[in-house]
Amino acid sequence: MKKFLKYLSLGILSTILTATPGLGAERISFFYPPFGEFSLSAESLEKFAKEGKINSELAFYASRATPEQLAQLRQLLQQKFDISPVLVSQFTYSPLGEAVVRRLGELLLTDSRQNGFYAIRAALILSAASPEGLNVVNLLRKYPSDSLRLNFSEGLQVVNSLVELGRAKDQIVALIKQQTIAQTNNATVDFAQQPDLRSPGNLPFQITNLKLNDNSRNRTLPVDIYLPQASAAATGNIQPPFPLVVISHGVASDRYAFIYLAEHLASHGFAVAVLEHPGSNAERFQLYFAGLAGPPEAQEFLNRPLDVKFVLDQLQQLDKTNPNLRGKINFQQIGAIGHSFGGYTVMALAGGKINFDKLREDCNPNRTLNVSVFLQCRAFELPVANYPLQDDRIKAVMAINPIDSSVLGEAGVSQIKVPTMLVAGSEDIFAPPIAEQIYPFTWLPNPNKYLVVIENATHFSAIAEPTANNNVLPVPEALLGPNRAPAYSYIKALSLAFLETHLLNRSESRTYLQPAYAQYISQSPLNLSLIQSLTPEQLKQALNGLDPQPTTPAPKP
Repeated sequence: MKKFLKYLSLGILSTILTATPGLGAERISFFYPPFGEFSLSAESLEKFAKEGKINSELAFYASRATPEQLAQLRQLLQQKFDISPVLVSQFTYSPLGEAVVRRLGELLLTDSRQNGFYAIRAALILSAASPEGLNVVNLLRKYPSDSLRLNFSEGLQVVNSLVELGRAKDQIVALIKQQTIAQTNNATVDFAQQPDLRSPGNLPFQITNLKLNDNSRNRTLPVDIYLPQASAAATGNIQPPFPLVVISHGVASDRYAFIYLAEHLASHGFAVAVLEHPGSNAERFQLYFAGLAGPPEAQEFLNRPLDVKFVLDQLQQLDKTNPNLRGKINFQQIGAIGHSFGGYTVMALAGGKINFDKLREDCNPNRTLNVSVFLQCRAFELPVANYPLQDDRIKAVMAINPIDSSVLGEAGVSQIKVPTMLVAGSEDIFAPPIAEQIYPFTWLPNPNKYLVVIENATHFSAIAEPTANNNVLPVPEALLGPNRAPAYSYIKALSLAFLETHLLNRSESRTYLQPAYAQYISQSPLNLSLIQSLTPEQLKQALNGLDPQPTTPAPKP
């Protein structure tokens, strides 16, 4: 009984609430054999949220929680999500949204112990449409039933798996940090006496805006070209044609998400092409949430790499006809940088193959706790084929918070032969670092590979602050993480060193691609680590029996 009561702590309850924004009606009931039926009223939670008062009913659970857990729970109950009912409706009626809500419905059952999918979806929409807005307490009030049954036994398994996943992540991040520090102790370079790669270069640049029409796929691609303006006084030995870097954004984003990086690289002598993917950019999501377009399609897993290939083809044509571009770009020196879905994009362009066997294993059914797999499983809808997505013109790639564990898997990632840098955020819950960056790093066969881990960084730490026009997916402040400025400086410095090393063969730039430099520029709390080697055996030893990729239990018939 003591162990049972421990599990009833509000830390567990807040975990369940965090994972599922709407819990239920007047009472939340759960049965935990052999101890019997338990319940908690929505009213007691509402009083606690609004007034901070713990009544006698809630006191039974609150006494098992720490003050920090209680504070976190109250903050969660008070949190209002500024999301329109149209947005909620569009998402929960999409294939991706339905998959997410159905998974929640396995844990949050109806009174008759059925999957709570329809009730949860209705509560989400009704809550978002009400004057109070979308919040946990309002969801409790809008749930279309007198009570909700929490599948407590399976819920505990999920919570235990999440706890184990968190411990596994902490142990592996600690291993990488230890390796970085250990290798730093042997460093001989005084970086204080070296050029600061975080600072802008000396080159001015101009931006050329293009709209490229791919009639064969009915896609119009906005592209901004950042071109350095060479002058003898400013450039020294930097002259056109300039090496080219292509930047691919993530889901519901646009070509401004990495504007700070495009400007930085251009100032150091790189031509930068920043494109938008019309099937998954911010504009598409705005239309989708307004009911004017369908959800992103599985075809995006093909179209995104094909977008980049088309842009490169068009730039080569424009090099012959456009006076602003003629002779300015070196098409023998091309690198690619992508974030999240854009990380997958550049890895596919680098040779990563869609892994239908792995997708079948992970998606039929999808039982993982990895949020990104919901998106990756959309690729399972594609006809099985060996799609020609690689572009041999691309000589090096940098993938920031990429998603690849299922859509590429080990068999797909192991096909990438070009120099690769993977960047992970330790607190990324949308592209979890162990599954999406750390294990994939061990699958890369090229010795010119780098794993960058930013401690306490989230999925959003590397992208620029959103504008009013592209902020289509409101993100709660708690998910944004610490001040992003240090992360921007890391991305600028490391991308510059990586590209100069592997596109321009500058040996002096390789000096920066070592753990000592990561330690030199690291700023707390976004502590920076960088390693070049890591084996599955080292990971296994660090995990000490923990499961790095736990799954949720299958629902009982």
